[in-house]
Amino acid sequence: MEIKRKIRKWYLLNKRPLPWRDTNDPYRIWVSEIILQQTRVMQGMDYYHRFLDRFPDLESLATAEENEVLNVWQGLGYYSRARNMHAAAKHIYSTMDGVFPSSYSAIMELKGAGPYTAAAVASLAFGEPRAVVDGNVHRVLSRLFGIEETPGGYVASSRIAREAEDLLDREDPGTHNQAVMELGALVCKPVHPDCLVCPLQEHCVAYLHNRTAELPVRSLPVPKRRRYFHYLVVRNENGIWLGPRKEKDIWQGMYEFPLIETSRPVSPTSMINSAGWSALLGRPGIQPVKISGPVKHVLSHQEIHVKFYQIREDDLHPFSLPGYEKVGAGDLDRYPFPKLIDNYLDKLSD
Repeated sequence: MEIKRKIRKWYLLNKRPLPWRDTNDPYRIWVSEIILQQTRVMQGMDYYHRFLDRFPDLESLATAEENEVLNVWQGLGYYSRARNMHAAAKHIYSTMDGVFPSSYSAIMELKGAGPYTAAAVASLAFGEPRAVVDGNVHRVLSRLFGIEETPGGYVASSRIAREAEDLLDREDPGTHNQAVMELGALVCKPVHPDCLVCPLQEHCVAYLHNRTAELPVRSLPVPKRRRYFHYLVVRNENGIWLGPRKEKDIWQGMYEFPLIETSRPVSPTSMINSAGWSALLGRPGIQPVKISGPVKHVLSHQEIHVKFYQIREDDLHPFSLPGYEKVGAGDLDRYPFPKLIDNYLDKLSD
């Protein structure tokens, strides 16, 4: 088909020199695909190198502690990706003799691997003819074929999947999949696509009908959940109190300061006089030495409003904070933190 030939020719002339394109090692391709699920390529590249420097092969990842994995992942967000990848590596190492599964169906059995990841690894590492559909591919195909169905629904997803399979170069699926994704990333961009240099211009329904701004059809934005975090930064010269988030919530397994969460904004005075404050610290009347201004931290579906209350721990009257531990300043690098906490620690001064 002419479209396949044009996409391939464009890709071979214009592709970016990305490190995961220089290997057919399924482990390294898998790592890159997991990182790039929710991360831009240029940001993801640094994390890719950092991750492989620490975990160069599947055995090193499988035998690592979860804290080590989360620490290396720190700053990438969506930490369930790291936990799932760690669990999958342990499964491969313990039950599959450390050999990465070589088929789409077997990769789909790994924790955290969906159709996109399985198709990407199967096609790029093993040449299995499976079409990859990510956001870039969805956008290219929606415009190319004039697909107007509501995104995310069964009809739209089925149509996109069918068009992707029909277009797939079954003799070289890996190169084809990378070509379509690269076209979406570099030319068929979400806003102001560069249609004048697109190799598919004369075939594109959206371009021919002046509808590139309308396609793909956009979903209505999901309102963000607002949450209010009050962090108690309890410390002295011997260390600072920290604890892991254990609930199945954002940042699970990451470390943070003692926390009081409220359902609505609360003034510092009300917080300091609250029962939750006294219960957490073990006694009433503890006054902070400094209170930060409000900090807003935006996640994909949540908006976190934060205040930090610095509390000086008296050596004569030490605290005992259930669920938290005293960590020395020299040991902080061993712990994984959400970016919000990591940024605060960087700015924290005695």
